[in-house]
Amino acid sequence: MTIALWCVAIAAVFPIICTGIAKAGSGGYDNRNPRDWLGRLQGWRARANAAQQNSWEALAVFAAGVFAAHLAQAPQARVDLLAEIFIGARVLYLACYLANLALLRSLVWTVGIGVSIAMFFAAN
Repeated sequence: MTIALWCVAIAAVFPIICTGIAKAGSGGYDNRNPRDWLGRLQGWRARANAAQQNSWEALAVFAAGVFAAHLAQAPQARVDLLAEIFIGARVLYLACYLANLALLRSLVWTVGIGVSIAMFFAAN
């Protein structure tokens, strides 16, 4: 399996990590109605939940980009590098979200979506 495909697997687990952060130490988690419970969180926990939601959204574009690059037989080193940049951007994105650094978070998000889109053109 390529590094880029491993990165897709990591990206698929990333939203679960964000949710774990949102729930960590909060007590009183309502597993009968988790979405409502998560929706009532505040502060860094609410931001971790928002990062979880955005991570699911980002996963679709990223995975499609990796698969498109593989189908187009793009140079593997290029695809792997772009995938690694995406994962690094998502880690920084979460850190910025938790720290409430909105502008930096948006810039890091732009890097992540940019490399995801770049994969569609990696074969050229």
